[in-house]
Amino acid sequence: MFDIGFSELLLVGIVALVVLGPDRLPGAVRTAGLWIGRIKRSFSAIKAEVEREIGADEIRRQLHNEQILELEREMKAMKESLNASISTNAETPTPAEPTHATDTRTSTSTSTSQDKSPQP
Repeated sequence: MFDIGFSELLLVGIVALVVLGPDRLPGAVRTAGLWIGRIKRSFSAIKAEVEREIGADEIRRQLHNEQILELEREMKAMKESLNASISTNAETPTPAEPTHATDTRTSTSTSTSQDKSPQP
């Protein structure tokens, strides 16, 4: 991670021994170890949280995709049923609508008979 080799660690240890002295060095190493442990645990907790969120996002994405696919299937089924009902309606002969020619003749003859009546 930090790319620290053995020679660098040895140099840091010698400097710490000279600066702190042999009496306080074990306590300082213990404290540094505790802090490093806490930092590692924090990083691992953050990493686990991020992985859980990524997994949750993936699950949400999959559920969304499944919902979209289900809606597409429903649309396709509705389209097929509409096409089937349209094709059955096209095959069934529709009754011919009555023409209004007879009604027109009747109304015309009535109006002409009124026109031929003598005027007073």
